[in-house]
Amino acid sequence: MKRTTSAIALLAASVLGLTACGGGSDPLASDSPAASATGGGGTGEPIVVGGANFSESTLLAEIYAGALRAKGLDASTKLNIGSREIYLRALEDNSVQVFPEYTGALALYYDKAFTGTDADEVYAHVQEVIPDTLAVLEKSAAEDNDSIVVTADTASANNLTTIDDLKGVAGDLALAAPPEFKERPQGIPGLEKTYGVVFGSFRPLTGQGIVQALKNGQVDAANIFSTDPAIAANGFVQLEDTKRLFGSQNIVPLVRADRADEVKDALNAVSAKLTTESIAAMLKQTDIDKKDPKAVAQEFLTTNDLG
Repeated sequence: MKRTTSAIALLAASVLGLTACGGGSDPLASDSPAASATGGGGTGEPIVVGGANFSESTLLAEIYAGALRAKGLDASTKLNIGSREIYLRALEDNSVQVFPEYTGALALYYDKAFTGTDADEVYAHVQEVIPDTLAVLEKSAAEDNDSIVVTADTASANNLTTIDDLKGVAGDLALAAPPEFKERPQGIPGLEKTYGVVFGSFRPLTGQGIVQALKNGQVDAANIFSTDPAIAANGFVQLEDTKRLFGSQNIVPLVRADRADEVKDALNAVSAKLTTESIAAMLKQTDIDKKDPKAVAQEFLTTNDLG
């Protein structure tokens, strides 16, 4: 849409005998800063990085946009867009060109029957099922996924580092999780089927109630998302899901295919530096310490020589 409009504007300008110069407003002018920044391989148009309406997506959008600007690209953010259905439509209609996404969620969105859990398998399947108008760049090691966490004391006392380590002690422990975790295939039934882990009792809670119950010793283990800042803030220990019960939700840049060449170097470099731990630490700064997400993003970029 933007390319067509700009092309018409240039045609009209040429008919009128006008010259598009580097100081003009048209980003497609051959000697404009934006066109030069793309080295002739891109469109030279601005890039809008979208973010969904939760803090992690906001943070990632700011990181992506900052990394793109550091490469000389005209990048901005459009935050709090809403649900996956809405922001995928925004990518399709070209109102945004880049969006932070999650491999497992994308795979299931486009293929409801998909059951793969291996990180590389999920990533490969995403590339197969997304529309040709979209592309995923390199996935990061960072994931935002279900996890089982315990306090540092519980981990130390029972020598716990993986979910599998719970097998011999879970019968003496209480688990807190959202109510649906009791019946979900990847919840309590999955823990028993995949790991042979059966907790002595289950306490259905939500949100901060789960965190507080674990923190106060009312339960011994909890189901908390892996990048939740409460994990770092309270020194909780996340047990490794070695058998991939919870699947794979690697953070990955989802981009318009026609802009992939422009943004891939900057965003692949970001993905190479992102970890679940670094995301959690940054979310502690934004959600608990109330720091500006843009400032936290810039600190990450500076620290990692990305911007």
